[in-house]
Amino acid sequence: MPGCDGIGSVTEHRTWTYPAADRDDVADEWHGVTVADPYRYLEDPDGERTSRFVAEQNALSAPYLASLPSRARFGELTTALTTAPRAGVPWERGGRYFQIANPGGRDQDILYAAGSLTELLENPRVLLDPNALSDDGTVALTAASVSDDGTLLAYATSEAGSDWQTIRVREVASGADTDDVLPWCKWAAPTWLPDGASFLYWRYPEPAGDASAALTDAMGVGSLVRHRLGTAKDADEVVWHHPELPEWMVDAWVSADGAYLVLTAGPGTDSRMTVTARRLGRDADGGTMIDGDDITVVGELADAHRPVGTMGNRLLLRTERDAPRGALVSVDLAAPDEPWRDVVGQHESDVLVSAHPAAGALVLVWSRDAAHHLEVRRTDGTPWAAAHVDGPMAVTEVHARTQSAEVFVGTSAFTRPVRAHRIDLSGDAPALTDLPSSGEVDLPTVTADRRRARSADGTEVPMTVLYRTDLAPGGGTGGTAAPRPTLLYGYGGFDIPVLPEFRAIFAAWVAAGGVLAVANLRGGGEFGAEWHHGGMLANKQNVFDDAIACAEALIADGTTTAAQLAVHGRSNGGLLVGALMTQRPDLFGAALPTVGVLDMLRFHRFTIGWAWISDYGDPDDETDFHVLHAYSPLHALREGVTYPPTLICTGDHDDRVVPAHSLKFGAELQRCQAPGGGPVLLRIDTRAGHGAGKPAHAQAAEFADQLAFAAEHTGLAPDLPPPDGQDQNASTASLSAR
Repeated sequence: MPGCDGIGSVTEHRTWTYPAADRDDVADEWHGVTVADPYRYLEDPDGERTSRFVAEQNALSAPYLASLPSRARFGELTTALTTAPRAGVPWERGGRYFQIANPGGRDQDILYAAGSLTELLENPRVLLDPNALSDDGTVALTAASVSDDGTLLAYATSEAGSDWQTIRVREVASGADTDDVLPWCKWAAPTWLPDGASFLYWRYPEPAGDASAALTDAMGVGSLVRHRLGTAKDADEVVWHHPELPEWMVDAWVSADGAYLVLTAGPGTDSRMTVTARRLGRDADGGTMIDGDDITVVGELADAHRPVGTMGNRLLLRTERDAPRGALVSVDLAAPDEPWRDVVGQHESDVLVSAHPAAGALVLVWSRDAAHHLEVRRTDGTPWAAAHVDGPMAVTEVHARTQSAEVFVGTSAFTRPVRAHRIDLSGDAPALTDLPSSGEVDLPTVTADRRRARSADGTEVPMTVLYRTDLAPGGGTGGTAAPRPTLLYGYGGFDIPVLPEFRAIFAAWVAAGGVLAVANLRGGGEFGAEWHHGGMLANKQNVFDDAIACAEALIADGTTTAAQLAVHGRSNGGLLVGALMTQRPDLFGAALPTVGVLDMLRFHRFTIGWAWISDYGDPDDETDFHVLHAYSPLHALREGVTYPPTLICTGDHDDRVVPAHSLKFGAELQRCQAPGGGPVLLRIDTRAGHGAGKPAHAQAAEFADQLAFAAEHTGLAPDLPPPDGQDQNASTASLSAR
């Protein structure tokens, strides 16, 4: 029975019988090593055996998850958190204001428009409601780009969680769509050209074959193309296309003065890139002309660079050249080979995340110990003032324009959803104000500790440990209490930082009395290029060693025990979970790999998987193969080992990390799990993808299942004391909008 402090006992004694999964006699020869692949048939998402496997696995997991004693309580918490009203960060174009928001209870966020900021905040009109585009809430708005004069919206939608997008154009005044429809797009939002009558977008050839081809097959070579309104998509002009560089992708950026188009290009997800510029002009009809001659700013693939703005013929560039923590420089586009000028030099410890020109100022986002802070400088880079927002926090968006003294910023924290702020630069000092929030989430008081673990090679690995202040575990601030059920989360890849951002699954776990540990592992972008490089390619094992060190530190200081420790991660973080549970199955009481990359020998054969070679390496290269094979979770499983109770989650329409990763890993893990070991369950969402655009209620259900599973196998019984004078039902209401 649960104790009064919310810690229950793990009572799982069930003997598990799993659905039979065919094992075919399939094997590959990899650089002299024979590797069996008996579940190859599960790579076909529409195959008869795959459909049967998915149905049988869901039939096994669904009733078990529904029966868990904490499932209903977590369902209340996650639903309250995911469906609470929320307001995004406004932006302005041509005197009109726009905002993506949700009045509460809607599966998809809505795009609003208004003629003034006051009207936007008090009485906006709906410009686009994706909830009206499907009966089940699975059509999502994935990109929204408004022309400079504020008259036209180029927007993208996706269906059932797919990365594939279709771009359409809507008149802002009337709300009517034009006849422009552009399918088979991915990744980049439309980029308007100065004429306001054309835009650039990134597209791929239409997939051949049946419907499954679009969800599994490696994509063809992409192209940056220009679409002129009112013309057929087949007439779109190719601006950038290099068949000899099939893995390269390009981002387009147009300077605020309309004088330059800047293209940053690189292979896949590689953070290194080349930079070229093209001059823009006007033809006799007022249309934008793109000069065909490239101005090479950066010709070699060596460092990360991002265009920020222009000052006349000088390009402002956020760069990591000779500055692994980032610097802001200006480059003379008339003589790009001349030495670059420092505008904001590299900081001795902080990372320059981004820079945003506004009227007479630069708004800078810095990262210090994996949390953001804002600074406003003058356009020459000299200090002006800090823009203070209570932290630790993450800056989620900055909307600034060179010609405007009005800047909008979004911030969030582990226990606070996104909040919008306005910075007024028109006075003697920047003035920051909080914009009205349509909904906040009330949580019990939380304490956050910043701690360090020491990895296998001696590197210090930071993590943030959060817990309810009234339920401090051993190891906490002044805590001498007993260890508590703990959820460890990490990512560690692709130069992506893990920041104090709000996630409903985190907030619900902490609110229910669990401890949350969020690790900043090598491979991520928290501490600059060197931190990233320390966890990629041949250094990938460092990421797993870092997470193991964090887990061991939490146990050693009394925060938790191995039996009370669950580990969770998504995508590349799902790979992390798979590696941890196969390398150290003794260290965890539960594992939650979600949409994970789990087959490290075939990841590059599907959809966008080839783009990850820059971080993982290439299995077709013999040296990389041996590194990948050594930690590939699918291939590290061994029969008869007692692995932690595991809930594997994926979506049947995931066309980024295809579901075969999870299905094959789950089938093999069920076969290998030692008799008497904990359950190995697969939860496969239908009409769902990698996570983006997932309906709010579907998100809540997935989070509730995951948390209930973790609670069952770490001994957490949700404990949410109601506020004084309120009953337990009232405490649930306090988690929704104020």
